[in-house]
Amino acid sequence: MAETQKKDVPDNYGILTDEGIDKLRQRVGIQVNKPTPPHNYEVTWDGTRHFAVGYGDDNPLWCDKHYGDKTRWGGLIAPPNFLYTMGVSDAPPITPEVKAMMKGDPLAGLGSYQAQMEFEWWRPLRLGDQLKQRFALIGVQVNDKSGFAGRTVSEVNGYIYRNQDDELHAIQRGTWIRAERHASKEKKKEYDLPTPYTKEQLDEIDACYAAEKLRGAETRYWEDVIEGEDMQTIVRGPLRTSDLVVWHVGWGMQLTPPGAFRQSWKIRAKVPGLYTPNELNVPDTVQRLHWEKAWANELGIPIPYDYGGLRETFLTNTVTNWMGDDGWLWKLSCQHRKFVYTGDTYWIKGKVRKKVQEEGRNEVHLDIWVENQHGTVVSPGNAVVLLPTRDAPVELPKPAKENIDEMYAYEVERLKQ
Repeated sequence: MAETQKKDVPDNYGILTDEGIDKLRQRVGIQVNKPTPPHNYEVTWDGTRHFAVGYGDDNPLWCDKHYGDKTRWGGLIAPPNFLYTMGVSDAPPITPEVKAMMKGDPLAGLGSYQAQMEFEWWRPLRLGDQLKQRFALIGVQVNDKSGFAGRTVSEVNGYIYRNQDDELHAIQRGTWIRAERHASKEKKKEYDLPTPYTKEQLDEIDACYAAEKLRGAETRYWEDVIEGEDMQTIVRGPLRTSDLVVWHVGWGMQLTPPGAFRQSWKIRAKVPGLYTPNELNVPDTVQRLHWEKAWANELGIPIPYDYGGLRETFLTNTVTNWMGDDGWLWKLSCQHRKFVYTGDTYWIKGKVRKKVQEEGRNEVHLDIWVENQHGTVVSPGNAVVLLPTRDAPVELPKPAKENIDEMYAYEVERLKQ
């Protein structure tokens, strides 16, 4: 059986080639359906609460069913990153020729590492809301020299979400680095791995947990913001495998379609590439590198590591804590530059860079970042928050285009510039 499988593997499998890059570029702008169903088909109190507590956020706006009734939102709303769990694919049909061209991965066998994520949110998700999602590759960039693994490709994917009334909710732009796995494996000796914690270190973490406060109903007005002021530091960790279990309860599986046992068998029958033999020769999800050391080692990673999406929720968490109930998180962008391993601790920090009034918006621009316990910045980022003034509440921002097809065309052209 092993010999048969080996013969079926093309010679260029796992190798970054110009041909593969050209084939990838042919897909830019083509809207397609993701194969996995959403974790949540609609916004529910249980869903928002499970998602929020999975990253350590007990904000009553999304965890208390009735708290929001007395806020400007008039009811419960979902955490900003909740869109990760939603979105029924509704891309328009494609021709058989395009469908054939889109089959398979032009860079099959290469590693895929999340490098950057950007969000723009235009309206909240409320109880009962449903989302439709369209996905398209919107940009391809070749990096001839990469400190991580030599020559790599940046693959930029765009996800646009609309609610049941076809109102645009948000856009998510994600950049993944595609690299030859052997090249990343050679870099593992440079990684800083976690070491046992002292009582003093754990006491410091516990003290930060105890000091964490939400702005909540105490309105933060734009006039009162001071440029250069520090935001409250929050902590998450040390990261445990059990934390990832709770995280997946709220977040879903994302890469591997949901379902265990017989459902997992059905998925494996359709997409065998999502499962590889574990140490007992039992097919298991390739996603297990986040909790299984042996498989992480096989892919050149010394021990299991976290998800970029988890860090994004931490960054969002520190912003929503700071802005309070009446603010609106409009934009957030971050880069994931270093691995965060099981056992590492996240220190999430921020600072006010500037505040401006533009086109009727009262904007506050924040620098936000995640450090590990070594003081290394693992995920730098920034955010734009809209705050009320004492004269007027926040007016929700509008997308660059109202039509989803025009929005995708706009995104592709924007990345070409």
